[in-house]
Amino acid sequence: MSFFKKKKKHSNYFTVAFYNLENLFDTHDDHLTNDDDFLPDSERRWTKKRYQKKLRKLGYTISQIGLKSTNKLPVIVGLAEVENKLVLRDLVNSKFLKNEGYAFVHYDSPDERGIDTALLYNSKFFEVINTEVFSINLFDEDGLPDHTRDILCVEGLLNGEKIYALVNHWPSRSEGVEITEPKRLIASNRLIEVVQQIKESDANAKIIVMGDFNDDPKCKSVKNLVHNLELFNPMETLLSYKRGSLNYRFNWNLFDQIMFSTNFFEHAKGKHRFSKANIFDDQFLKQFKGKYKGNPFRTYVGLKYKGGYSDHFPVYLLLKKG
Repeated sequence: MSFFKKKKKHSNYFTVAFYNLENLFDTHDDHLTNDDDFLPDSERRWTKKRYQKKLRKLGYTISQIGLKSTNKLPVIVGLAEVENKLVLRDLVNSKFLKNEGYAFVHYDSPDERGIDTALLYNSKFFEVINTEVFSINLFDEDGLPDHTRDILCVEGLLNGEKIYALVNHWPSRSEGVEITEPKRLIASNRLIEVVQQIKESDANAKIIVMGDFNDDPKCKSVKNLVHNLELFNPMETLLSYKRGSLNYRFNWNLFDQIMFSTNFFEHAKGKHRFSKANIFDDQFLKQFKGKYKGNPFRTYVGLKYKGGYSDHFPVYLLLKKG
């Protein structure tokens, strides 16, 4: 009887997650993209065995996000750093996901390395209505196009309620924070345009914005979103000197975030409302010894194979259905 009550208690909670998978490439050479670092004969020696090991590990991680709170796998998972549809098919058919009813939405983006965003969804709970991508127009110092990942927008029904999920992977900081900040502000403004476009056709749209923003919650680009779109960012309180979603030179960052429109606070029968947010940083995802103990257990550090999961921890929201 106590088990039945516990199961019933969890049945109306649902997990929405985001996860940067750290270079989920297949082992085949794509002549249209710069994927040469992830081939069996490259310096990284990206073999079929290593690829399949990473798929199992990522699949296991996804299967555990929010599980203790909901007794079910996530209903929606935004992804960054996936190469193509093949790796997504292999992921949803991997050991820990293959019987769970996952499908995905993916478009090839113009990114030079061929890494894209995507959305996994559990077809038992989520039905896709419409999908679209929106490009971000960037230019380098010579005025030439500087290709980056598109914004993926998926409109669908979560347990019958319409929601919009927008998946992002904004320009990196690799050339320096200040030099690259204008690119992330352009991405931020482009996302504002996209959300405003949604609201013009659906005034009461329930919107979830997720991604690897390559900026923390208090950075200009993210604050720009929250302020102009009246979003709530539950990740603002999660970043501390000892916790985040990635670690660079012994400093924590929280580039991985999920924000949402404030109508997710409303209580109504059959509607989903926000319950809590967190970083999924269970012990199995962490480096367990050495000077990097507690950091994400990575697949590679530079060219050196470590056999871990990703250089990012996933983040997630719990939604409660009324």
